[in-house]
Amino acid sequence: MEDVIITEDGLCRCAWSQAAPDYPRYHDEEWGFPVGDDIRLFEKVCLEGFQAGLSWRTILEKREAFRDAFAGFDFNVLAGFGDRQIDVLMENSAIVRNRRKIASVINNARRAREMVAEAGSLGAFFWAYEPDAACLPAPQSITTSPESVALSKALKKRGWSFVGPTTCYAFMQAMGLINDHHHECVIRNRVEQARSQFVRPA
Repeated sequence: MEDVIITEDGLCRCAWSQAAPDYPRYHDEEWGFPVGDDIRLFEKVCLEGFQAGLSWRTILEKREAFRDAFAGFDFNVLAGFGDRQIDVLMENSAIVRNRRKIASVINNARRAREMVAEAGSLGAFFWAYEPDAACLPAPQSITTSPESVALSKALKKRGWSFVGPTTCYAFMQAMGLINDHHHECVIRNRVEQARSQFVRPA
């Protein structure tokens, strides 16, 4: 199957996992494993927003620089950023220097604080949009879903930006709200086990 590949260890993995130097570890250790931590969830929403129009490889290669530049994606800190900090970030060549996307992170940090007050945590809010696994299509066959559309609408209603349905679906794939590893991929069962043991934020 062209969607999967036999890797050097003789095991089958999603084909995209071998497309860039940083991908194998990301695929095997992060992508699809369930996440409930608010900071990690917020970081991923922001990085998916930065990816719009770019490749994930570009963002992943710059992820540590993004973390350094954006206070570890602590939304409580970022909510206090203003125009001066945006100007500083625009001079940082280690990140993607797009003023609208940078401003979006700060805006979304403020909205994240509001969401915590509303829902108790970002995790509780995001995981409320977890799809029924029994109703999912074949892995990696779609780029949006009814749940990602609903999540996008809910976020936009609350003032979030750069959170379209495709961005939300990629977020859901990465953060483990769905297990979108191919059925033949060796990591799929590991993700499924992690999801079975994961305590959904309430």
